[in-house]
Amino acid sequence: MVKTGLVATIRHMTYQPVDRGASSVEVMTFQRLRDINDCGTQRADFHVLALVDEGDGKVTVDFVSHPLSARTAVWIPPGAVHRWDDITRVAGHLVLFVPTAPVTHRTRELVASPDLVARWPVPAEAWPFADAARRHLVLEAAALAEDPSTELPAILLSALITRVEPPHSEARSANPTFQLFRSSVEAHFRTHHDAGYYAATLGFAPRTLTRAVQQVTGRTAKAYIVERIVLEAKRLLAHERVTAARCASELGFPDPSNFSLFFLNATGLRPGAWQAATILD
Repeated sequence: MVKTGLVATIRHMTYQPVDRGASSVEVMTFQRLRDINDCGTQRADFHVLALVDEGDGKVTVDFVSHPLSARTAVWIPPGAVHRWDDITRVAGHLVLFVPTAPVTHRTRELVASPDLVARWPVPAEAWPFADAARRHLVLEAAALAEDPSTELPAILLSALITRVEPPHSEARSANPTFQLFRSSVEAHFRTHHDAGYYAATLGFAPRTLTRAVQQVTGRTAKAYIVERIVLEAKRLLAHERVTAARCASELGFPDPSNFSLFFLNATGLRPGAWQAATILD
């Protein structure tokens, strides 16, 4: 169900059901991942939720390395550049699913959130429930050949997501101003880089918006926008191997030198130097 094609040294993975009635959820073991994994960098258009039963290893998600150990979970959202490293001793399962697979409102909102952490320990008291949900999902996924149209895998995926309770990288907040800002940035950061645009579009005074963002993230609204643009620039430079000029165009900068200076100020490196270092890594 996963079709791969090489783009330079990066594998692009697309979720493609074998037939139109196939499930939007797929389960594989870490043993299966080892069989197909070449330790290369990947970028997928689907979510990956992994549960580690035992063993240790490492996964790199969006250029940050995370250790794997017993009773930990990993979440890799669509578009994230990632690489599985040293997973020889890791046992557990990976659940692959499309963004629309969860069936409850709460889990769909959670899946759509742009600020989930990449790796976290599942609390001891929650592990038996998460493990039970995972095992039931594995059983139903194995039975798909008999009834490929069943909704049970998607239902059980929602139960699993609820039980592992993925935390947000930002502090949880009921602040509606920040939530609206975050969604708007995710939709428009490629074309709008100024915090004033988001304040005006959302109908908030700039000071109100800044206060809401700082309350939740500890950063200014401008810093939040810059961080999101830089992440996408790194993804493009690392995965697509695009030039700085192409990256500038994709991200709404007026010219390559403007983008190059922006990237230098944010990361300490010019785009080409950062890209070369990533290729050699």
